Amino acid sequence: MQPFSYAKVTSKEVAIATVEQDKTAAFIAGGTDLLGLMKDGVQTANILIDINGLPLADIQFQPDGIRIGAISRMSDVAFHPQIQELYPVISQALLQSASPQLRNMATVGGNLLQRVRCGYFRDPVFPCNKHTPGIGCSAITGYNRMHAIFGASEHCIAVHPSDLAVALTALDTVICIQGIEKNRRISIHDFYLLPGETPQKETILQPGELIVAIEVANSAYKSHYLKVRDRASYEFALVSVAVTLDIEQNIIKSARIALGGVAPKPWRAWEAEELLKGKVINEAIFTVAAEAAVKEAKPQTHNEFKIELVKRALVRALSVVAEKL
Repeated sequence: MQPFSYAKVTSKEVAIATVEQDKTAAFIAGGTDLLGLMKDGVQTANILIDINGLPLADIQFQPDGIRIGAISRMSDVAFHPQIQELYPVISQALLQSASPQLRNMATVGGNLLQRVRCGYFRDPVFPCNKHTPGIGCSAITGYNRMHAIFGASEHCIAVHPSDLAVALTALDTVICIQGIEKNRRISIHDFYLLPGETPQKETILQPGELIVAIEVANSAYKSHYLKVRDRASYEFALVSVAVTLDIEQNIIKSARIALGGVAPKPWRAWEAEELLKGKVINEAIFTVAAEAAVKEAKPQTHNEFKIELVKRALVRALSVVAEKL
């Protein structure tokens, strides 16, 4: 592991200015992903700026929704009584992430920024366009069972690993960012980038910019998060589904569906959502929506099974929400 310096700060402005001016610096809070990447030689930082002392760990319920500070611990958010009641999809996604020990340490902001879990990316021995643009993607011709069926490119087929990001995508979350010159409020749909020809760029964050909070609007939606994985705990998703439904007298007024484990960013099933709107709740319409959700899928050599898995998981998640009524 490359040697590095460490500095603890108590000012957002100082932290942001330091990382903006020194391109070898990086923010650290929980460090549960960053330190692993540094140990593996995949990511380097000459100086780590500890932001745990910043006032970014509050959970505020406001008239128009909820604001969660970026260094709120995953476990604190997952077990918050009002979040469990009003936004169960958030709590469910967090409780199916990592392990209890990691959730006690890891932060909301860090979870959204965790790097892909592609084995070829995590091992610097293999050619990877995220390490060195233009060198090639080992996963395309290698073992790609865990990889993308949506949104990939000839330069990268890795999937985004965050469960929380999938849930927040289904809630149309806004990400609050502070930079050296201005603050920004960005829809989560625009925050993540598809690989295209620049797979090394995963988000719209500029050097020195810091996620300070996430904001979720009030809604009357019922929600559920379903995760399908190879083992029951401490495992990344083969496929996951976050569903929210606004239902009145057994009619779906609107739906939001986000898929995880299938794309380089949380994947919104816009066509399936539109198809459900105005329909009576029943398994038949859920099945039709599931078919629409996978219509544009382009599987890799070893992951065609994900298409059927997405369909079954989506029907199940929609049925669970319907059963709550």
